[in-house]
Amino acid sequence: MSVLVIDVGTSGLRAALVADDATITAEHHLVLLPDSPAAGLVEFDAAAMAGAALDLAQRALDGADDVRAVGIANQRASTIVWDRATGVPVGPGLGWQDLRTVGECLVLQAEGLRLAPNLSATKIAWLLDQHDPGRDRDLCVGTVDSWIAWTISGGAHHITDATNAALTGLVTVGGDDWDDRVLDILRIPRSMLPTIVDSTGDLGEATALPGAPPICGIAGDQQASLIGQGCVAPGPAKITFGTGGMLDTVIGPERPGFATRGGGGTFPIITSRRGGETVWGLEAIMLAAGTNVEWLR
Repeated sequence: MSVLVIDVGTSGLRAALVADDATITAEHHLVLLPDSPAAGLVEFDAAAMAGAALDLAQRALDGADDVRAVGIANQRASTIVWDRATGVPVGPGLGWQDLRTVGECLVLQAEGLRLAPNLSATKIAWLLDQHDPGRDRDLCVGTVDSWIAWTISGGAHHITDATNAALTGLVTVGGDDWDDRVLDILRIPRSMLPTIVDSTGDLGEATALPGAPPICGIAGDQQASLIGQGCVAPGPAKITFGTGGMLDTVIGPERPGFATRGGGGTFPIITSRRGGETVWGLEAIMLAAGTNVEWLR
């Protein structure tokens, strides 16, 4: 028996089959770089991302027997808006590093709402202001996990897991529901948002893939790497140098005592949710790590 893993990073996608003994029996990768049309702007082609995810997954599944589950790991906070009826993206995808809403964040902070531009919240509002100013179109909004789950389920499931939802800037303090106050301020209709689900469980069928295996796991890439490095209980920490640099650690079931940035420069994150039980962690982030090496080349 195998598990199909779809990993959508900032600079590329990967699909792999993982056997029961954790060996990788098939793996396919595609470089898919974002665009930067101007300083501070980071955009990507969401349709190309969806097509690549399907192609890589189907190639990994070619000839495979008894694939029992699909897992999704993804770049976090990157934002996509698409038409619910057609599944066609509306406007560009906005990368998590995109800084076009810095001004809006400063205005909102002066009004008492603290949002960082690397979160999804103001990116969603910007896309809607550009493409649906009246908020009257039947649109879906979401992060990359939502988009991939929608894609591989043939549009049947509009979901996001708790680890990704918590990094949108749109959730309540407990991270288990959308915050109506923030939605009202940014004029984001709740009906456009995905359902927040556990990180593991029976999350729906991937009917667009051969055999329609169940989607059983979704997590942001850094939370997934915590699990991969064995950092599942308080104590150890891991640091990942990818496009950006992220230092993460698990602290347990109690939420940190600060809502946004703590005194040490860390931010609260949800590391997983299973059976409705939330596990919290802390993260320190720098926007550019591997990209600095690419620039030096």
